[in-house]
Amino acid sequence: MLLYLGTMDKRFLLILAALVVIFGSIFWLTKSKSNAPGTGSSQAQASNHVLGEGNKVSLVEFGDYQCPACGQYFPIIEQIKAKYADQISFRFANFPLVQIHPNAMVAARAAEAASLQNKFWEMHDLLYRNQTTWAQASNPSSYFEKYAADLKLDITKFKADSASAGVLATINADVAEAQGYGATGTPTFILNGKKIDSPTSIEAFSEVIDQAIKQAKQ
Repeated sequence: MLLYLGTMDKRFLLILAALVVIFGSIFWLTKSKSNAPGTGSSQAQASNHVLGEGNKVSLVEFGDYQCPACGQYFPIIEQIKAKYADQISFRFANFPLVQIHPNAMVAARAAEAASLQNKFWEMHDLLYRNQTTWAQASNPSSYFEKYAADLKLDITKFKADSASAGVLATINADVAEAQGYGATGTPTFILNGKKIDSPTSIEAFSEVIDQAIKQAKQ
């Protein structure tokens, strides 16, 4: 009887030791994977699509390519970029509202893929100018591939980049940044690091920007 109990104790200790090794290995592998370069959301970098020569006043738009309001703001923002090209920097960042705009993420992927061939702004402009053409399409990718061809992009690379995890990580990093500013809809505008109410005309936008430029000079 004592021999039997001793054998059972040894078996229990061996099983316990094996479990410790197994769970220890799982913990180590998980930790190593989370710290590996290029993995995990902490490694993702937000996009950096910037125009303009100003370095004291910055305007950021968090936009959704399928959003009708963003489409309406597009010509206003074009005027703002032209008017203040030497006084402010303008940045566009992704904030696709996928719950209500099913094609927004695909469009954002297309723009970021074009960026990897140095054609971000060209694709950005085509997406907004043709928004009513592709917004409700069941397969918008065919339109985006045509735009890519028109821009003379490498279509094979464009398609691969559009579907890549790296492009998705960039978009998700933009979304996290937008949420950090308290953005809930599009377009959301950030002027010198602060969320502002969206001006509804070129005149109203100019007034807000002029004030920011004046303050920057003080």
